[in-house]
Amino acid sequence: MNSVMRGIVSLAIFMLGVSEMAGAHQPVMDMAPRWEHGWGFQVRNEYRFSGELLGGTDQAPNPFDRERMVNTTWIESVFTFKREIRLTSKVPLIQQSRVVVQGGAPVNQSGRGIGDTVLGLQLKHYYNKAGSTGNFSITPSLRLPTGSTKDSFPVGDGSWDAGISASFSAEAPFVYQFYDVFYWRNSKGKRGIDQGNEVGFDMNIGIHPYHDNLTNTGIFVMADLSARYEGRGRDTVGPTGGKRISLGPVLVGYWNNIMVRAELKFPVYQDVFGIQLSHGTDFNIGIGLTF
Repeated sequence: MNSVMRGIVSLAIFMLGVSEMAGAHQPVMDMAPRWEHGWGFQVRNEYRFSGELLGGTDQAPNPFDRERMVNTTWIESVFTFKREIRLTSKVPLIQQSRVVVQGGAPVNQSGRGIGDTVLGLQLKHYYNKAGSTGNFSITPSLRLPTGSTKDSFPVGDGSWDAGISASFSAEAPFVYQFYDVFYWRNSKGKRGIDQGNEVGFDMNIGIHPYHDNLTNTGIFVMADLSARYEGRGRDTVGPTGGKRISLGPVLVGYWNNIMVRAELKFPVYQDVFGIQLSHGTDFNIGIGLTF
């Protein structure tokens, strides 16, 4: 793949590496910027809502209309010391609310503020072949307890957590693939919050149906699959953890060094510990720039 095409595809992939919450993918981009001392940032909004109560895999009665809404604006950045070494950060700004049952009656709870910040050190190995290019990545990460636990619906858990991910991506003029496996070791937090450890898998596969060389403008159409296993844990009101698989479409548009990404993801399988609200539907939209 020549340098012009590599640049076009790399910039188009700018927005394809974000995940729900503080998962595996690294912020802003998994591919670009490739140059030394390049950097980028992204503002991404994630909205998640659920009003379905589950017991294991089955829908449970919800007479008190329990529900949960989480609206998170992620401020994400990346800096490349070398094309193979990059430092990433994710800072969440959270506004959330839920209805829980306490003392046999529904209670409204809420929380807002800065959540727990995630820092990552992404280590890449590139390869290039005729008509395609790709890379392998190992990323150790640290989640800092920057979020408050004081609200009735805490935006943080008060613990220091460590994670590691291994990923592979390959790109060609018309096709993109990304696969990632990650693990988070979650420590015991404050106020009885004890999130279980998490194992996850993410896969993005898509096509590149349109590109204009003159304006470096185009679109990508992707499918995103996410699988999660969260160990048995507890927040301030009840059990957490379980298994889920989510699936949905991703649309990316780019113009020069500006990229916009939108994603809608639905849970297609869930198995929770105890009685919990469903993870719910995720909607993500973001805009980012590289320099």
